Amino acid sequence: MAARDLARLEGIKADYGETVAADKIARLDSLEKARLRTAAQVARLHEVLCFLRAYPDDRKVLARVARMLDGFDRRPDLRRHRRALADSGIAGTAIHYRFFWSTALWLATRWPGQLTLGRDDEEAAANLDKALPLVAPAAAAEWFNAGTLPSLPAIDRLRGRRTDAAWLVERVAAMPGDGFTREAFADAIDTPFTLAPGRDTPSRTRALLAFAPRAFQSGPLERGRPDLRVAAASPPRGVRLLSAREGAAVIELARGAMVTRQRDLMAFEYADPRDVRLVDDGEGLAFALCGVVPERRYLLPALYGGLTLRNGVPLGYSQIEVLGRHASLAFNTFATFRGAEAARVFGRLVAATRHVFGATSFSVEPYQLGDGNEEGIESGAWWFYYKLGFRPRAGEALRHVRHELARMRARPARRSTARVLRILARHHVFFDLEPGQHRGLPATQQALARAVAALARHGGGQDALAALERDALRITGLASLAGFSREERRMWSRWAPLVASLPGITRWTAAERRAIADVVRAKAARRETGYVTRLAAHPRLLRALAGADADG
Repeated sequence: MAARDLARLEGIKADYGETVAADKIARLDSLEKARLRTAAQVARLHEVLCFLRAYPDDRKVLARVARMLDGFDRRPDLRRHRRALADSGIAGTAIHYRFFWSTALWLATRWPGQLTLGRDDEEAAANLDKALPLVAPAAAAEWFNAGTLPSLPAIDRLRGRRTDAAWLVERVAAMPGDGFTREAFADAIDTPFTLAPGRDTPSRTRALLAFAPRAFQSGPLERGRPDLRVAAASPPRGVRLLSAREGAAVIELARGAMVTRQRDLMAFEYADPRDVRLVDDGEGLAFALCGVVPERRYLLPALYGGLTLRNGVPLGYSQIEVLGRHASLAFNTFATFRGAEAARVFGRLVAATRHVFGATSFSVEPYQLGDGNEEGIESGAWWFYYKLGFRPRAGEALRHVRHELARMRARPARRSTARVLRILARHHVFFDLEPGQHRGLPATQQALARAVAALARHGGGQDALAALERDALRITGLASLAGFSREERRMWSRWAPLVASLPGITRWTAAERRAIADVVRAKAARRETGYVTRLAAHPRLLRALAGADADG
């Protein structure tokens, strides 16, 4: 009976209407008390519940689903199958992953008793043998170097009541240097971690943003493909800059969404709670856009991580890189919600990016399309974007797509082979909102190459950087950096080689050169959207830094 109820609930989860809601309640009542026989059945029930929390029929369905999810880790069938369900992100199950330093630090800080080191990786253990003397107290380092014990048993001797992972993370965090050096050191060890389940450890089961917009689903889901130009012309309902406390809650949710899916996203790892916007798109759909702390920002594009929410439930994530009016998009829908409204949601992301950042030209990078990414190949990601209007500009991709389209016209049921998809995925695809506009990729590598050449001319060391900083002051007409904040001074140092190597800078007007300093200071400001605006308002600087590649 439980298996039949589960299959029925899966079959009607995306159907809506008064009688369907009553049927869902009946199946939920039965499944709440049931004891499912297999781990696969437990996982299937979990996915249906997550879907219904994001797309509930009414208050009664939502309340029942919320209650079942809140108690999911206490289900006897979950406990019986918890080992088989490891790495599923379901509450009550463990997660094993090689977390990057920033995530390991976050987990060890928030849940120090739940995080441990993996002990079955010989290469990581060898790396740890080399690293341990550098992080242990001096007496312990000499004791360890005498060859008394391997690294993991040695850590056990030293760690006291802390877990091995908490001890190691604490010692690395105490190392001299800055966040970049500690990150490089920790990631070179590349040790696996295990996050044991706890009541409030990250899980997909309880992932919810309490203050996100809410709505009930009364009609069919919009599964069709939108016209992106029409979608972009329709702005979201509203955009709200969150308080630092609300922003921190969004970042916690976003980081948890990555951890529970054994992923990392730099834009979430280094997100700034002071630069988080909640884009309310209506009907319960929202995008939380997270800016990055100044020291971790990209040098030229503005970087934002996006968490897609429906009724507060994470549906997927995105990464947005904006330079001028161009936005590079990476878009992912979590497996639970694929096949629902992915195309519509992407269309609304384009609209949000247009409204918040002023972008009119968009691209998708090869990895997102499947280059070195088998998930993208298996999902047919290239055709997802093609059918929405994105087009390649590289000659090789154009030849293959023409050939594929001709074969599909001859055999409509034909699907592209993995080999063809891999060829197509080697190149960016593009979409322009303005008719007749064909912007390519910003050619930032040219600006960076000029900066490297300028550094090389001065010897490439710290003295070279200091000389270029002085050149940048002279170019912009600044006597000094008086009045600059610490972050602005740091950004000035990072940008100095770019400024000093701008082509034809002597022919710029004094006002154009002075305005460069305003752009650099905006890059270091609390919110990076100001940089997007200032750079777009300086077309001469934007052209010098970005240019455009014709074919991507």
